[in-house]
Amino acid sequence: MLFERQKRLLALTDALGGSVGNLDFQKLLFLFCKEVEDSPSFDFVPYRFGGFSFTSYADKRKLVANGMLADEERSWKITPTGRATAAKAGTIRIKMDLFARRQKHLRGDALVAEVYRRHPWYATRSEMAERILAGDSETLAAITAVRPVAGQPGICTIGYEGRSLEDYLNRLLRQGATLLCDVRRNPLSRKYGFSKSTLARGCEGVGIRYEHLPELGIASEERRELNTQTDYDELFAVYERESLPKQTSALSLIRSWVASGQRVALTCYEHLPHQCHRHCVARALERDFGPTFTPTHL
Repeated sequence: MLFERQKRLLALTDALGGSVGNLDFQKLLFLFCKEVEDSPSFDFVPYRFGGFSFTSYADKRKLVANGMLADEERSWKITPTGRATAAKAGTIRIKMDLFARRQKHLRGDALVAEVYRRHPWYATRSEMAERILAGDSETLAAITAVRPVAGQPGICTIGYEGRSLEDYLNRLLRQGATLLCDVRRNPLSRKYGFSKSTLARGCEGVGIRYEHLPELGIASEERRELNTQTDYDELFAVYERESLPKQTSALSLIRSWVASGQRVALTCYEHLPHQCHRHCVARALERDFGPTFTPTHL
């Protein structure tokens, strides 16, 4: 069974002629999501060649496995099976066809340059912006102006509940986080992008260091039957009283990262910090650093 976003990938590939090079497709998908869709099917991050969606490439692998896209390393090529599915896209296909006609002659460097001009944030990690935009000092200056910089040394916290990998990474970049500290006991997730290896690769791709401190986590069996805030509060009281004081080495390691100039983001699943033990870790560090240190919760 396909997600709606995966069906839209097929439909857009078909609308663009059935075969599109990787870079062109990413840029056209980016423009379609950002400028045409009311609720974008995909989020993007600043990457080596501009806005990139890790999720779309994971979806591509699934569509190839299902025989709906051909196994082309350098392009997106729809199969007859994929075209039959694309034909069921509904009214969104009308918008895709109009979009494809408008962008018909925009490919290659010209396409990349246009995307950079309209959305400079996503060019901030590009390895080819200087070449693509040679002579366009205005756009290069706009890219420089929005380029993320390392934040002040300290702690912030973030949960990935309800977020795509790309939205999550953008929040870290805008916060100036330089190191992501995963405080889950078991860093596995059914949500794409948030199991340890995939999350680490995503962080590395946008220039954020990834570290995992499982000793700061809470065993999954202890997290069952958490139905009210009182349940969470009782769990965290036990955690702060019995578990966290034993983790002096892990806490010292985080303190050393901050002392070396890192802006460390503590991460786990829950969206709300008061329903996640990461706020307990942040509070312990706040006590260590003193009253001038206040963690930011993203």
